[in-house]
Order: sequence, then C-alpha cells, then structure tokens
Amino acid sequence: MIGRPAFTDATPLDRPGPVRRFRGWLVCGVALVGLLIVAAGPAGAAGDGASASGPVAGDLVKMPVQQDAPMLLQADTLTYDFDRDIVSASGHVEIHYGGYTLQASKVSLDRKVNRLRAEGGVKVTEPDGNIVLAESVDLSNDLRDGFVKSLLVETAQRTRIAAESGQRINGDEIIFEKGVYTACGSCTDTPDKPPTWAIKAARIVHNRTERVISYEQPRIEFWGVPVAYLPYLSHPDPTVERRSGFLVPKVIYSEQLGAGISVPYYWALGPDKDLTATLTPLTRQGALAALQWRQRLIDGAYSIRAAGIYQLDPSAFAGSVGDQNWRGTVSTKGEFWINPQWKWGWDGTIASDRTFLANYKQPRNSDEDAVSALYMTGLGEKNYFDMRAIGIQVLQENGVEDGTTIPPASVQGTFSLPGEDLQSKQPFVYPVIDYNAILDSSVYGGQLAYNMNFTTLSRSTTDAFWVDNGNGTYDTRFRGVAGTYNRTSLDTNWQRQMIGPLGTVLTPYLGLRGDLFLLQNTDEHVTALDDETAVGRVMPTAALEYRWPWLVSAVWGSQVVEPIAQIVARPGETGIGKLPNEDSQSLVFDDTTVFDYDKFSGWDRVEGGTRANLGVQYTLQTGAGFVSALVGQSYQLAGPNSFTRADLLDSTAESGLDSDASDYVGRVSIGMMQGLKVGTQVRLDDEDLSFNRAGVSTLATTGPLTTQITYMFLRAQPELGVNDNRQEVQGSGSLRATDNWRLFGSLRYDLQNKNMVTDGFGVGYDDDSFSLSLAYYEDRSQTGGVPVDRTVFLRLGLRTIGDTQLSSSGL
Repeated sequence: MIGRPAFTDATPLDRPGPVRRFRGWLVCGVALVGLLIVAAGPAGAAGDGASASGPVAGDLVKMPVQQDAPMLLQADTLTYDFDRDIVSASGHVEIHYGGYTLQASKVSLDRKVNRLRAEGGVKVTEPDGNIVLAESVDLSNDLRDGFVKSLLVETAQRTRIAAESGQRINGDEIIFEKGVYTACGSCTDTPDKPPTWAIKAARIVHNRTERVISYEQPRIEFWGVPVAYLPYLSHPDPTVERRSGFLVPKVIYSEQLGAGISVPYYWALGPDKDLTATLTPLTRQGALAALQWRQRLIDGAYSIRAAGIYQLDPSAFAGSVGDQNWRGTVSTKGEFWINPQWKWGWDGTIASDRTFLANYKQPRNSDEDAVSALYMTGLGEKNYFDMRAIGIQVLQENGVEDGTTIPPASVQGTFSLPGEDLQSKQPFVYPVIDYNAILDSSVYGGQLAYNMNFTTLSRSTTDAFWVDNGNGTYDTRFRGVAGTYNRTSLDTNWQRQMIGPLGTVLTPYLGLRGDLFLLQNTDEHVTALDDETAVGRVMPTAALEYRWPWLVSAVWGSQVVEPIAQIVARPGETGIGKLPNEDSQSLVFDDTTVFDYDKFSGWDRVEGGTRANLGVQYTLQTGAGFVSALVGQSYQLAGPNSFTRADLLDSTAESGLDSDASDYVGRVSIGMMQGLKVGTQVRLDDEDLSFNRAGVSTLATTGPLTTQITYMFLRAQPELGVNDNRQEVQGSGSLRATDNWRLFGSLRYDLQNKNMVTDGFGVGYDDDSFSLSLAYYEDRSQTGGVPVDRTVFLRLGLRTIGDTQLSSSGL
C-alpha cells in the first residue's frame, strides 16, 4: 500500500482522486430517484413540469443533503402500476434535490422486490461538479447494494474513471469490472484518442470502510501502449488525508555514492504528528538512513530530521573532509505563535563535516554555509521587533583560492591565509535585536520614527587578507577581528512632505543617531582598533529634498520629467578605522542608493560630512509600452568624506563615492507590449565615463521562443582583494516546439577568463495530466581541483498519482 502524509514539504501522492465520484453514482445521485418515489407514492405524484415533496424516508439520513431540502421532478409521464406495484417516471426524467441533478429516460421502483432502476442515458451531476454517466442503474430499495452498467465518471478535478460495470456490495464496497482510471481532463475533447496515461485493471475495488482503493492486475499505459504490468496496487482514497505506507521511491546515481534507490515509509502516528523513515542503499557507500519527525501543536509546529551513514568506501572522497567512515547531519525547525502579533522559533543544522550535505544532497539553503538561528519576532501596524541568535557552519573545504595575494611570511605575521580556518573565522551572534517604530500621531505635521539595533558577536580567529601595493609593501585588511564586540544604536528621524503651488514637493528631514561600542579585542596583532573598551559616537543630520515633476500629456501617451535635488548636512564621521565593521562591508552605489541619506548598508559605519545628491527621473508611458530612466550623481560639499577614509576592511575603496564628485549612476528600463523587456544599470567613472559597473538584462518572448540574457561587468577592486575585472554573461531559453513539447537550456560564461562556468540543456513534455523532462547539466564553478560536476536529471510526474526522479549526481 502507498501511504499518504498530511503536511509534508513535498507530497508525491497529492491528488484529488476518484473516490468522491464513486460515492456519487451510487448514493448521491440515483438514490434521489428511489427516495422521491418512496416518499411521494402514487398519491403524491406530479405530472410534467410539476414538483412533488413529502416526508423524508428513513434511509435519507445517509444522503449528504439537508433532510428538508426541496425536491423537483420533471418527466413526460409519471405512472403507477397497481397490479405489479411498480412506480415509473419516463420521458426526459429530471430530478433536482439537495444540489444533485439526475437525468434519465426512465426511472422505476419495483416495490415487490425492492429494486430501483434508472436507464437510458443516466446522468448524475453532483454539487461539487462531478458528473456520472451510465447506461443503466439497478439498486436495492435500501440503496445498500446495486449494479451499474457502462459507467463513466468525470470529476471537477478533471479525472475520469470508466468501467464495463460497477457493483456495490454490503453498502461499503464498490467493485468496478474492467476499469480504467486517468487524470487526462482534456481527453474529453478527443474521445477517439487514447489518454496520455491510464491505469487499467481487471478489477478496481473501493472499500469505503477502510477508505482504500485497490487495483487487481493493473497495467499502466502511455498513449495506449502498455509500459508496466503489476500484480497489485493500492492507495488511500482522496478522503484520507494521512495514512501510513510507502511513498514514491527515488532512483539515484553518482560516481562517489554508486547506484541506489531511496525508499521512504510514512507513519501517521496521530492527527498531529508523523514520522518518515527513509532507507537508501548505495552500491558503493552502503545504506544511508534518515528519520524525520513532525508534530503540530496548538500554537505552532516543529520538525526534527536526522540522517547518517557508515561509508564503506570513504576513499571516494579522498583529499576532502568526507574521507571518514561515520558521516551525518541533524536539523530541526520550529515556529510558535505567542499571540497574533508575536511568534518565536528556530532553524538549526549541524553536520559531521562540511561536505556531507552536498555529497548526499541533503536539504540546505546554501552551498556555502548552514545558518542556525533562534528568533523572536513581533509585528504591529507601525512597529516591528526582531531578536535572533545566529551560528554559522561553513560548508566549504579549507583552501586558498587562485589569485589570492600571498605576502612573505614576515608580513603575514600570525594571521592565516584567506580560505584557511574558515570555521573559526565565523562569528557567533548572540543576539542581534532590531526595533523599528513610527508614531501614530503626527509631530509638527510630519512623521516621527525611530530605529534601534543591538548586536553582540564574537569570533575566535581573525579573518584577514593582504593588498599588494606593488612596491614591495603590503596592507593588511580585516573582515573580522578575534574577540567580542557589542554595539547599541538608536536612530530617531522626522520628516514632512509639503506640496508647493507649482507642484513642487519639498521634504525636510531631521535625524539624530547615537552608537555605543563595547570592545574586547583578543588579537594583540590587530592594533588599529581603539584601545578603549567603551567608545561612543553621535551623528546629527539635517536634510532637505526637492522634487518638481513635469507632466507632458498627449494622445499617444504621457511623459513625466522629475528633477530631484537633496542636500544633507552633518558633522564628520568619528572613529573610522578604530571601530569594527561587521555589517557595513557591502557598499553598492547605484541608482537605488544615490538618494539615500546614509549610503552605508549597516550600522557599523555612518556617513558624515555635507553632501548633495542630484538627479533627474524620466518616465514615458504609451499604448505600446513604457520607458523609465534615472541618472544621478553625488557631491561631497564640506567636511571629511567617509568614503575616502579606510576602515579595518577599507570597504569604501572603489565605491564610486571616494572623490568629491561621485561616479555617475543610472538605469534604463524598457517594456514593450510585444514581449520585450530590457533593464540596464550602470556606474560610470566621473572623469572619463568608463564603466566601473554595468548590468544589462533582457527578456524576450517571440511566438514559441522565450529567451533571457544577462550581462554583468565589475571593475577590479584590489583594495578589497579582487585583482581582476569580473565580466560574465548568463543566458537561458525555452522553445515550445509543439503544444506539449519544449526544449530548454542555460549557460553562464566567464568573459574575463574565457571559460564556461555552467551550462545545461534538456527536453520536456507537459500536458494536463503528465510531465516528463530530461536534462543534462555541467558545473565548473568549484575551484581547488574539484572536478566538473556533471548531472543527468530525469523527472516523471503523473497528476493525482505522484512524481519520481532519477539523478546522476546523488540523492
């Protein structure tokens, strides 16, 4: 028997199923005719177009309708044979009752033998949209047993079942002789063609008490051609949400693991919990075992998953941390609601080694690290709170990458090379707290908001790298310093938007930011940090933004030209290079940040000095499409420029803001109704207009062909350890060869080093009941002598039955 989990992440047997219609033809449809005649009798009969109603018969309680539901009978003739005690309705018989409709040429009730019969194009339409067609129906008067000839059922879920005959025994078992089941809903439009797939069986049995559907001597056909013969098959009916049993297995193969098949078994331990056990025997490494426990509680849910293996041939991973016998992982996830605004939870993963998750294709969010967190979150209408503790397990091997600057040992000192000691360089965060709020009432006609951040973290090993100055000297940069660091920050700001008489928009802004750092540097070789244990910093801000949008309207469309100007005044930033920089290491100056009051991405750095931000925005809208564009530049007017002063990492180097006049930034977006979309972002040098950063993305659809191409360029940033330009193109495409067949492919090419990073192609088939895809993929992104990852992936999906897949790269 095939089992069915209740709330799995991916349920391979999630299907609407045929059972509801099984009940329909027997109980919910034909029963209405017998009950009508029994209840009304000859005295209560009505003629053509009339209606009849009467007291509900005793066995009507079995019907899924209200007992006082009105009943309507229409027929050409309604007669009662007193001699034979037979009640008959004939000629376009149509009965409506409780949302059900029964149509037939003739309906009769033989009271002597207690038999009910409907014949001549019997059609039952159920309230949920299921349709039952039959040549004739013969039932006992108590509706427990009966026989149906030439049965066809079409459900609202676009599934069909047909049989030469159907029989109900003892009121709870329905038997279909020579039955056929398919989920091909579109096949009704082409009845002369075989369905994409179908299950044919000598007998299909539905046990309503056990809620199980079983097939005797089934065979699976594709386009009318048998492809598999089975002695027996069974699965829960669609009324069963959860039932123990085997789930759909998965076939796998890889060079390091060998061939194998993953066989999961599901236990429904109760309405609130379940357990899934998976055993995957592998020809080269032995058996991988996995257990997953899940439970729902009144206020949330949690899960625990564990997997492990004793490798028979660890030499398959020679030279890596995977070269060991025992390997495994444990992960857990949970989330619980305290009330409608507050929740807490966790998400944690720990593995025996850094490559186990990748080698055995275990669930993970990233190929580089596994982030574990314990958190609490609150969300109101105008405020937000988040607190979490974070730990990181590196999922990469130690190794110095090609192109890394390696100075002489005398310069290196006690710092390890980049790529070494990766785990000990990761910080533990305990905790980081964010709180944001906006006051409900206005303050002097404007909006008052405040933001708070508290961060505590520590690491055991300093993360350093070197920059070659080209003259025999080297500068040391630090991504993180060993020790413990605390920072508490509070930012309060007020702003008000005012509309002038000519449509000008004036927005004054006032802000006050304060930070307190508590430092405990345990690396005596890092002398740049402030030697005080407590350091404070205050940054007041006053700004004014001016916008003046101009609208030009015409019959063919409209244009909006909007000049934008900002001036931001504040004192110089203090403590640069003497304070840690953990969360402001990523600085991207582009069209999305040119008008930010503070262009740093985090809290550890804060922009200082007086700065002006200027630009113009343009929008064109027509019936054929739209164009949106923006160009801007930033100017340091007074005070020290934060982006020219290096911190421990020198994160502002090559930022485009490290001069009095910044680089030019811009974007252009084009969208055409014909199916073409183009988006560009650029950052041009302020002196010679050369490209420092550029990106172009296009998406085009022309008939059956859809393509997407993305080009990216980033100039070298030697101050950040990036010594070469980076330039690559990515592309993907899909060709709909026919209504059902498609071809697809993708690539990623490194233009700077002239090599293919990844590429793949495949073919797929899709219709309303069946999907099939075969793909081949190559990945050369791993460095350090890791061989090319070549993967063949086959996926097969049958709607309402389940999916299975075969991969050559592992589980």
